[in-house]
Amino acid sequence: MARVILVVSRSEPTRYAYVRHVFASDTLDVILDRRLGERRSDRRPVTVERRRGDRRGPTPTTDLEKFGWVIVRR
Repeated sequence: MARVILVVSRSEPTRYAYVRHVFASDTLDVILDRRLGERRSDRRPVTVERRRGDRRGPTPTTDLEKFGWVIVRR
């Protein structure tokens, strides 16, 4: 299993093919971004917040939109 993933924007299929051909290896997986949109459809505010903090770390979405690719460690 690769320890590093290079995610290429779905709007860049040519870049994906090139990067996959050149850089794919046992330590690096190259994948096309599969996300279609926000997973949560219900945006109503909650009455009582049960979580103590946000569980998610920073998302690579901004870099993916800005550069067309992003590197993520597993």
